[in-house]
Amino acid sequence: MITLGIESSCDETAVSVIEDGRKILSNTVFSQIKTHAKYGGVVPEIASREHLQAINYVVRESLAEANIDFDDIDLIAVTMGPGLVGALLVGMSYAKGLALALDKPLIGVNHMEGHVAANYLAHPDLEPPFASLIVSGGHTYLVDVTSYTDYKVIGQTRDDAAGEAFDKVSRVLGLGYPGGPAIQKAAEKGNPQAIDFPRVMLEKDSYDFSFSGLKTAVTNYLHNQKQKDVEIDIYDTAASFQEAVLDVLVEKSVRLVKELGRDKFVLSGGVAANKPLRERLEKEMSELGVKTYFPPLSLSTDNAAMIACAGYYNYKEFGPGDLDINVYPNLGLRKG
Repeated sequence: MITLGIESSCDETAVSVIEDGRKILSNTVFSQIKTHAKYGGVVPEIASREHLQAINYVVRESLAEANIDFDDIDLIAVTMGPGLVGALLVGMSYAKGLALALDKPLIGVNHMEGHVAANYLAHPDLEPPFASLIVSGGHTYLVDVTSYTDYKVIGQTRDDAAGEAFDKVSRVLGLGYPGGPAIQKAAEKGNPQAIDFPRVMLEKDSYDFSFSGLKTAVTNYLHNQKQKDVEIDIYDTAASFQEAVLDVLVEKSVRLVKELGRDKFVLSGGVAANKPLRERLEKEMSELGVKTYFPPLSLSTDNAAMIACAGYYNYKEFGPGDLDINVYPNLGLRKG
């Protein structure tokens, strides 16, 4: 079964072709990072315009790489949310037009489910159930994945997600966009114990996340240092901030695995590209006898292969969607 995946939720126009849900035949991504870098973040109107200009080209490139034609497609999977409404509409409109023209089934995909599905593409042996941490630009979730289509949300972001905090702290430190790679690179030269930033754990035994206070603490620290005319060590600040984020993510992940008794743990989302996070989770989980899975860097950030994979499993479970499907910018992760 050949699935064409389309992803346009933020600043990547991505198209992928996969076979039988797991085998990647092509995975083409047109990134807008250079366009948005000078603004310090994604500008929604510009993102939408770039998607419009790129999508037809990216689709044809992906089909050519997979060595297939439009007629070979069996299913079209497209991101329906969450994301930027204009950007989502570009991908959805193209997918609807293609489904109508080719008379092929269409299915909308939750972008967060796509991030989890990236691990199915990277690890042929991986099957539910497992515990999962999804850490992306705008969302942070702790989830018990009980099947390919059922997700029990245990904890989630109450305000700023981890990815948002990385971007905002990177901006105030003058390290640029995107913040995740910039913070990680700077942190390699710093002392993670230099500054005691807060670890916000919320209520006792809570699995929810809150990073707005940490972001504010970093900003206040920088202002206070400037007022005292004290030279700021950017590397120490970046390292100490990153350590505070990782402490929270790892502590709650380990606690959840112990509570659920799962023997597999899956990390996914853009922040899953963070090397120290991978290393710490792998170490902590291995000490518990838990196997850790995370996708390669190419499947950690936004891509269409993960959308095609999630779409495949949702189609098998629920059948096709309707052509009147809409986009949902604030779509949450479906609770199983």
